[in-house]
Amino acid sequence: MAIPDEVIEQVAAANDIVDVIGSYFPLKRAGSSFRALCPFHQEKTPSFHVNPARQSFKCFGCGVGGSVFRFVMEYEHVDFPAAVRRLATRAGIPLIEERTFSAEQDRQHEARRTLLKLHAEAAEWFQENLLKRDFAQPARDYLKQRGLTIDVAKSWQLGYAPESWDAFLKWALDRGYKRSAVLQSGLVKLRDEERPESEIYDRFRGRLMFPICNDVGEVIAFSGRILKSEAESAKYLNSPETPLFRKGSILFGLHRTKRGLIDADCAIVCEGQLDLIALFEAGLTNVVAPQGTAFTPTQARILKRYVNEVTLCFDADAAGLKAAERSIEPLLENNLVVRVAEMPPGEDPDSLVRREGAEKFGERIAAARDFFDFWIEHQASTTDLTNLNAKMQVARELAETIARVYDPLMRHEVINKVAARLGVAAADLTNILPKTARDRRPETVPRRIAPAPRHEIAMLCLLALRSPEARAYLQAQDWRETVNETPGSEMLARIIENDLRPNDAVSLNLFMSKLSAEEESLVSGWLLQKVPANAEAVAREWWQGLRQPVLRRRLQAAQSRMNLPGLSAGEVVALQKQVVDLREQLDDFSRFSPSTTLGP
Repeated sequence: MAIPDEVIEQVAAANDIVDVIGSYFPLKRAGSSFRALCPFHQEKTPSFHVNPARQSFKCFGCGVGGSVFRFVMEYEHVDFPAAVRRLATRAGIPLIEERTFSAEQDRQHEARRTLLKLHAEAAEWFQENLLKRDFAQPARDYLKQRGLTIDVAKSWQLGYAPESWDAFLKWALDRGYKRSAVLQSGLVKLRDEERPESEIYDRFRGRLMFPICNDVGEVIAFSGRILKSEAESAKYLNSPETPLFRKGSILFGLHRTKRGLIDADCAIVCEGQLDLIALFEAGLTNVVAPQGTAFTPTQARILKRYVNEVTLCFDADAAGLKAAERSIEPLLENNLVVRVAEMPPGEDPDSLVRREGAEKFGERIAAARDFFDFWIEHQASTTDLTNLNAKMQVARELAETIARVYDPLMRHEVINKVAARLGVAAADLTNILPKTARDRRPETVPRRIAPAPRHEIAMLCLLALRSPEARAYLQAQDWRETVNETPGSEMLARIIENDLRPNDAVSLNLFMSKLSAEEESLVSGWLLQKVPANAEAVAREWWQGLRQPVLRRRLQAAQSRMNLPGLSAGEVVALQKQVVDLREQLDDFSRFSPSTTLGP
């Protein structure tokens, strides 16, 4: 779906960039602008500037910059449509998007909206049960036993599903939801899976309910924990896969913890929802939990957007160890550094952080061992490495895991580490890697830094962006042919031909919304530069300086063509006229010696 330009302008106008950025971290006034330590790179001296007049930001340290939309995109790690939606919600603007869907796609879209509404209201109903109903006293007692207050339960929207076969079903039908929608939500089940018309009943009964949200905080599923330790049912029961929910594509808590992940550049990974909530509420906010016991490739790719390192905090039992082993492959394939923080027997992150406190638990995380160190020690504790056959078996198993490390430099380091610990030659260990891993070569990664235009082009870009008079002068010139024959002037062409208004920050925001991150960084820098008082005269000088080389090249080309054999008399006359015309244009230009330069 496309968002109309007029809606983008409306959202930009309603969200002052100083207010938006100031809601994330404090800004300090510096003259007519604001400054702060940049949130996108480590620095000690503030180089992050916010200009309220131009409604733009720029970090002169790392180069990131742009409109209020770009800030939300970079800070929240979302795409442009999501940034617009969030800012629209912040300003209370109903977002109307242009849809060009087929009838079937429209039907699916409406069905999704219905499911989201049902899940949101179900979460409220479950929570109301937990907080107000007598039958939920066992759930409240359980939370108290686990050290979770009512305020924490409210914050995470925990709830309770009553011990009833159809309490939720009746509630949903009374709310006007159709049987088909309730069934599609996965919150109820068919009594006979082979007969779609058979009776349905509540999937979650007598369970503490954890809403599962997507990365923008919409409830898309639930996980229910049984309260009776002696019960034969599974401890945790999750929603089935639905049009909203794909278990292997969701990380529990990500909508709350992603800022902590970005700031720490490391994810503490635990198994359960209660572990995550306990760590988060203790102040360890860089935490996630997979929907299950091991990472999927999709979850690993999502996590890589936020961090470069992962610390696994799975339980110390056999199941926890197995989960760590299964998680390693997708994590390594996404070039994540993986460490393992071992939990003492009988302990989990929830119990440890309550017993030791956040500081001690943080020290445990900081001391986490590299996965391969952990794995080698685990193998050494169960294998006689003095036995050659046993050693080679361990080496082959580790080689299979090393093969999952895609980054060649990281793989080289891991090979050396494992070889040293096993007492084998690194070359021998390399030789037993699967052939696909041995043959991998470093990929050429394209630079994401837009090359700065030549100074005269940059100056004209600045003037066309900032001065209505200079912009009008440039638009009145035969600028297309000059720009087309001047390498590196593509951005100048986009600025001149765009219907932007230099004195209108909203218009500039709309223009920047169509640029790449690298291009927007360039433009945001120009928006923070000083504009000469005589902008139109300066634009004329710089334009003449840009046009002169074009005219000279044309003159040389015309003179060269005149020397070609076999020209007709008419062709010679035409070329002579062209040469005279080009010389006159060059003579009309006064000597070009502009002194104006770009400066903050």
